[in-house]
Amino acid sequence: MKTNWNDYYNEEAPVKKEEVNSEENKTSPDPRLQSVDEVQENQNLVEENVEQPASEKMESTLTEEDMKLAKEDLEALDGRVQVDQKAMINSRADLNQLVPFKYEWAWKKYLDGCANHWMPQEINMTQDIALWRSNDGLSDDERRIVKRSLGFFSTADSLVANNLVLAVYRNITNPECRQYLLRQAFEEAIHTHAYQYCVESLGMDEGEIFNMYREVPSVEKKAAWGLKYTKELSDPNFRTGTLENDKIFLANLIAYYCVLEGMFFYCGFTQVLSMGRLNKMTGVSEQFQYILRDESMHVNFGIDVINSIKNENPEIWDEDMISRARHMILEGTQYEIDYARDSMPRGVLGMNAKMMEEYLKFICNRRLVQIGLEEEYPGAKNPFPWMSEIMDLRKEKNFFETRVIEYQVGGSLKF
Repeated sequence: MKTNWNDYYNEEAPVKKEEVNSEENKTSPDPRLQSVDEVQENQNLVEENVEQPASEKMESTLTEEDMKLAKEDLEALDGRVQVDQKAMINSRADLNQLVPFKYEWAWKKYLDGCANHWMPQEINMTQDIALWRSNDGLSDDERRIVKRSLGFFSTADSLVANNLVLAVYRNITNPECRQYLLRQAFEEAIHTHAYQYCVESLGMDEGEIFNMYREVPSVEKKAAWGLKYTKELSDPNFRTGTLENDKIFLANLIAYYCVLEGMFFYCGFTQVLSMGRLNKMTGVSEQFQYILRDESMHVNFGIDVINSIKNENPEIWDEDMISRARHMILEGTQYEIDYARDSMPRGVLGMNAKMMEEYLKFICNRRLVQIGLEEEYPGAKNPFPWMSEIMDLRKEKNFFETRVIEYQVGGSLKF
């Protein structure tokens, strides 16, 4: 392809190449034909015409006092970050330095969360819409389960996200754990988006669904229970560093990771995923499947954070704190049992409230043991073993072909 050099020199008013060269020769003499003095004079002119950098033009607001305080803060951190300086809370290591890692498991969980990325719009809701709109597609009890689940979860994940952003993040003093918390906060936003997407797709009454935490007692109690553990930490003046405040912060982590995400979600998830196993509301069920796997990672991360704080601050884990933690988990279990009875007053989907109570006691035992406490309900069984398969982060159950396929974000796919 032949280049039109006239257009290249000036697109708006093309000129001949000779004219351009002629102009250049007038303003830029060949240095080889100039004397030393002429060359130096031209160089001085060029330097004088160099535009002053923008950073030098504007008036700086960074004072000497600002620089002094920043230097004092950095010097107080005692040089480069060493692994043994890092701590989960009350650390004096520089939070801006990600490495060296002290908690490799936190970084691994962050990478796993990224690999499990998904978006609500990826999931086809066509069959769910047809089933929901049909007069005889679902029983009243099945519709009640879908509404109750969306009503509670649409608020619960917002509570979790607010707690992370307003309370937890600023009190965790480890950068690799903070990295995971940022990922978790984004996932909570995706979950809230997913519930809204389901409600909108099915044409539900948005006012009814999104106000259940105000109007349905069994939902309201669970939301209120979680809110009370954020209240103190959301105070801008709250700081860890004292025995009592460290206990308050630990109680918040137990409330949200062991109970709200580790207990309050399990009844609704089991109910909706049971519908998917029966080829009902498969789109909603698939959304819940991905959410459950995210939540499973959140719980495991939170348990590791709780145990790290206990190990690094043994004075916090005294008899008072042990009693408080145990009471919180048992209280949360009872609220979830009450919710199960309210959401399915009769047998439905091959399960009933009694089976769900057994399952929740099994989960309760697991949460207690995970933070070093004794079981409350010895011998409690898991009546829904298929839930473990669904929570496997590496697998996605295809409800129609009943085969297992890998689910990874595009950059992580292996063929």
